[in-house]
Amino acid sequence: MAQPVWQDPVPLSLDTAPVPEYGSGSLADLLPTLVAGQEVPGFTAAIPELTPADRNCVFLIDGLGWEQIKAHPDEAPFLHSLLPTSRGGTGRPLTAGFPSTTATSLASVGTGLPPGEHGLPGYTARNPETGELMNQLRWKPWTAPKVWQPYPTVFQLADAAGVHTAQVSAPTFEQTPLTKVALSGGSFLGRLSGEDRMDVAAQRLAAGDRSLVYTYYSEVDGKGHRFGTDSDAWRGQLMYVDGLARRLAEQLPPRSALYFTADHGMIDIPFDEQSRIDFDEDWELSAGVALLGGEGRARHVYAVPGARADVLAVWREVLGEQFWVASRDEAIAAGWFGPTVDERVYGRIGDVVAAAHDDVIITASVNEPHESAMAGVHGSLTPVEQLVPLLEVRS
Repeated sequence: MAQPVWQDPVPLSLDTAPVPEYGSGSLADLLPTLVAGQEVPGFTAAIPELTPADRNCVFLIDGLGWEQIKAHPDEAPFLHSLLPTSRGGTGRPLTAGFPSTTATSLASVGTGLPPGEHGLPGYTARNPETGELMNQLRWKPWTAPKVWQPYPTVFQLADAAGVHTAQVSAPTFEQTPLTKVALSGGSFLGRLSGEDRMDVAAQRLAAGDRSLVYTYYSEVDGKGHRFGTDSDAWRGQLMYVDGLARRLAEQLPPRSALYFTADHGMIDIPFDEQSRIDFDEDWELSAGVALLGGEGRARHVYAVPGARADVLAVWREVLGEQFWVASRDEAIAAGWFGPTVDERVYGRIGDVVAAAHDDVIITASVNEPHESAMAGVHGSLTPVEQLVPLLEVRS
């Protein structure tokens, strides 16, 4: 009997990585399309399937991706019933953008720009000016917000054009730098309870002949990270937010369009050594690496001077069957961060970028103990993380 011939692992081709639909069907295209329909100067309708409305409301449910809604008709009967309405009645999702993570996605929503332009290219990214990792969700260490993200938000431009503009969210978010650079413009109304947010959002929507209102709920994502999407805690949050969505829809004033969307989906990763590769305990992956950024399923890897090619070769050899592993220039050329990358953003992207293909993450047990203990995660280009709903209710 012939013996099997050993073959070296074949890395995933970068051509097989799904690229977000920047310019026609990504989160960055949503608000520009809505305000173009409200005749705000400087914007065009990037998502052609959407019909203009005088009053637009976006309810972003953190962590509730397209695949999660499809898989839970019993826990989310209202949202599930709206799946055929998604993306202008085509029944199709949007893409979040890369990486599929909250700071990046909220910046894309609020600025109408892909990550390569707004400059928040991950959960953590290196600041080329200081050489430090910058946490773009918690904004640590402190960095001047308008230097980090200099573009105006869609809310600011709509407000300046006479659209009645408001954000309704938890009070704690009002003064955060991420809100300032991504979601500011018009009025911020802080409300603690989800029910109050829905009621106030409906009121603000009715307050103008042309209105743009954004509201947000975070705990679906929170419970998913802590317990996973196969937990009773997560399913309980899904049931709760389904009720909030119905509550808001039932209060729509005339001439309104209400959109339910998300910043990313989520995937549960088993707690075993095969599924969780610990960078802090792996001498091969850590060799030549100065900083490890991003998050478990979307890593920015910053090499020490002179080690870039070696780090890329090792990461591709060790992880290339489970991750799409690209150099910075390869990831940019593939369009992962959008059609263009601003000069100020270029050095924030890792020398090596690794996006998970399989059900696996790269943890960092010493330097990222909290993140490494999460049951549910996201960040990569796979459909379960990347695809987000654009469910629609009109009055």
